Amino acid sequence: MKNENDILEETVRLCAALSQENKFSILISILVEQALDISKSELAGLYLYPEGNGNPKLVYKRGWYSLPAELSRRSELINFAEDCGETIVLLNRKASPFSGVLLDQKMNSGIILPLNVPTQRLGYLVLNSDKADFYRGGRFRFLESISKFAGGLLHNSVLYSQLQDHLRKIEAMERYQQSIFTSMSDLLITTSADGKIRYFNEAAERKLKLTEENLGQNLDGFFKKKLTPKVLRVINEADKNDDTILGLEGILKIPDGNIDYSLNITQLKGKRGAHEGLTLLFKDQSAEKEMKDRMKVAIEERRMIKDMFSRYLSNDIINHLMESPGLVSPGGSKKTATVFFADIRGYTAFSETKEPEVIIDILNEYFTEAVEIVINHGGYIDKFIGDCIMAAWGVPLSNEKEDAKKAVKCAVEIQRLVASKTRKFFRGQAESLKIGIGMHSGPLVAGNLGSSRRMDYSMIGDTVNLAARLEGVAGPNEIIITGDTRNMLDDSFNLEKRKPVTVKGKKQPIEIFNVAV
Repeated sequence: MKNENDILEETVRLCAALSQENKFSILISILVEQALDISKSELAGLYLYPEGNGNPKLVYKRGWYSLPAELSRRSELINFAEDCGETIVLLNRKASPFSGVLLDQKMNSGIILPLNVPTQRLGYLVLNSDKADFYRGGRFRFLESISKFAGGLLHNSVLYSQLQDHLRKIEAMERYQQSIFTSMSDLLITTSADGKIRYFNEAAERKLKLTEENLGQNLDGFFKKKLTPKVLRVINEADKNDDTILGLEGILKIPDGNIDYSLNITQLKGKRGAHEGLTLLFKDQSAEKEMKDRMKVAIEERRMIKDMFSRYLSNDIINHLMESPGLVSPGGSKKTATVFFADIRGYTAFSETKEPEVIIDILNEYFTEAVEIVINHGGYIDKFIGDCIMAAWGVPLSNEKEDAKKAVKCAVEIQRLVASKTRKFFRGQAESLKIGIGMHSGPLVAGNLGSSRRMDYSMIGDTVNLAARLEGVAGPNEIIITGDTRNMLDDSFNLEKRKPVTVKGKKQPIEIFNVAV
């Protein structure tokens, strides 16, 4: 890492790679692998806290050396790291309370970087080198920058995984309920421990011409001419060996014709797991295939909604989309929406003289607050363009006038927060930074854009372009809206009419208003 440009380039590249991934296991592998390769360390290990109050456990390692399976919270190193929450560096092998940072006897310098979010300690990234005085200057700044950035991403990944688990439970319940419903048309037969018919449902009674006289009859005897000898052997072996058989296919010969079936054989258990017989469920194959196709479509619709919106929409909207996945159609669809661009004023000049880790911290602090406001007002975060947030109201769910009101209320709340003395961002060196917001309402096309390798839900159209142009018109602390947005608002907003402006791509001047904060 030769100079500051190298540091910034590697930091941005690695942060971009981490930002592309949601899966926790892939995130930690990228973090450890890239941290070791770029810093040219000899070993790297990621230690994460388990649930509860246990010692940080090794979850990923890189290098040819053996690493301890955990870091003791009673050691001076971890005790101090927990108290201060800061990076600890040992530049040479000498007597030190922090000698535990050297994970192998051949190592001569080490660094332990905390991975934290404001409300939780996640763990530590530990790197070692066999060279003394190794973690200085640019290498130190690079590692500290990515550790701060990675902490938030790992936390988000855990939350995203929990959301996926919750949705999987919902889908499992839906499948269970659906199977109960469809089983009314399936043939269900149960046997006793000695292989006799004990119960059959109405569908089995109707199609197999079963009567009460068949209760107590040997299963083999009843199915002798209806099933093949091979299938009967499988049933008997499942009974003897306490096996479960799923998806056994064949032809069931019945008085009214034949059934192309899929047979599930499961064990009936009593108290303390005692064997009480078998459950045989014959599913009509054509109905099963149709059901699988419907379930596949439903699951894919829910997966698409989770992937596209879970990080950028409120839970209420996501739940609504999950209940009505048809609201998000494949490809693009025309909508009337309000598009919003919020840009940091003075950012370019400010960032030219600042270290990359400083810039990352400032942006993360601001984005954390602003994104929550957008989501709380029902907005969709389309993307981050450098220091600019692009958001929209009316996609994927549209309510034109209400969308415009929510968008303007959101902009006002952001500007008031920026002006507040109690804000938690734009502090210290960044105290003079302000926000300019441009907004326009109109028709656009929203849908899945991209390639077969990567798809994103996004928006295109003149409405998007005009909103972006107005963001350039807005000064510090201003919210500039068009007349089209104004026409969707009620009288609860204090508007100042401005001189019409001419923007790129428009022949006629655009009527604009400033929303008083």
